[in-house]
Amino acid sequence: MSKVYFADMRAGHKENLFDKISHLLALAGMGQQIAEGDLTAVKIHFGEKGNSAFIRPIFARRVVEEIKKLGARPFLTDSTTLYPGERKEAVSALTCAIKNGFGYACAGAPLIISDGLRGVNETAVAIDGELLKKVHIGAEIAEADSLVCMTHFKCHELTGFGGAIKNLGMGCASRKGKLVQHSTVAPKVADRYCTGCGACLKACAHDAIRIIEGKATIDPELCAGCSRCITVCPAKVIDIQWNEAADLVMRKMAEYAKGALAGKAGRAVYLSFITQVSPACDCYGHADAPVVNDIGICASCDPVAIDQACADLVNAARGNEGSALKSGHEPGGDKFRGVYPHIPWEVQLEHGEKIGLGTRKYELVKI
Repeated sequence: MSKVYFADMRAGHKENLFDKISHLLALAGMGQQIAEGDLTAVKIHFGEKGNSAFIRPIFARRVVEEIKKLGARPFLTDSTTLYPGERKEAVSALTCAIKNGFGYACAGAPLIISDGLRGVNETAVAIDGELLKKVHIGAEIAEADSLVCMTHFKCHELTGFGGAIKNLGMGCASRKGKLVQHSTVAPKVADRYCTGCGACLKACAHDAIRIIEGKATIDPELCAGCSRCITVCPAKVIDIQWNEAADLVMRKMAEYAKGALAGKAGRAVYLSFITQVSPACDCYGHADAPVVNDIGICASCDPVAIDQACADLVNAARGNEGSALKSGHEPGGDKFRGVYPHIPWEVQLEHGEKIGLGTRKYELVKI
């Protein structure tokens, strides 16, 4: 049984939320997880342009300050996205992060995109998974000595909820790793809108693209799945074929999470914010009304246990009328199926426990 430490949102002049964050990290054992001189990755979602539900940069600053007290050297990190958007490559992603408040002046640490300029700077990590034997992790995550996983816990349209497992598995993967989790086939060109400019052909390192009759065509037999073509297409007409079933995405995601933690046994701590529990991912350019009121912050050294605890706390709360929640409003109701009825969100927890990522059994210690 793992311990999950929990602080509610109450605050006063003797103890504010920043003090609670420090207390939670100390109880979770961050002082034992992070050593002096460590290059410590603070994995956080920088938020999409137009979104407002992501973790506030001033909370990240307190985590950074606590890491510096240990003599370590923290950096804030996120990875590029699989789809075309504000964060499809490092320059745009960092610009978006700074606009969302994650500049050094606020966060107190440098920002580093974990998978490089175009999402292809990766480290292949061998794992003994049921589905995967090798995963592709952003090189800067793989190179880090220790890790603090700061997660905004919310609903998600493909995995039911997005927690620490998703922040690790999807958020630490390179673009190739994200494609492996989401799809079993090559990206596809929308012929109707392709201009035949040849940008994708020049960018493809695997000779998998041809210009035929003025249109780009991808050979699935030659495609290596790096998805670099998606980011360089000026017309944004190359896209992922999102064909993988939700349960398989979650199982692959858990195995990727295990790969992200390779070499970091006893060197990682998790801090999850059950605040602004939006019905969809922070990758959207908007944030819908929260499905429950703000609940609190959890900390643990076990990613499975903290996700299970956060899910239980959300489900124990009363759902908000007028939100995207269609059912399960009563305390104890399934809030995630209340938004996405057909998503078996428990799969990521079950598989994470099965492969040794952590345990679903936990003791909730309220501070």
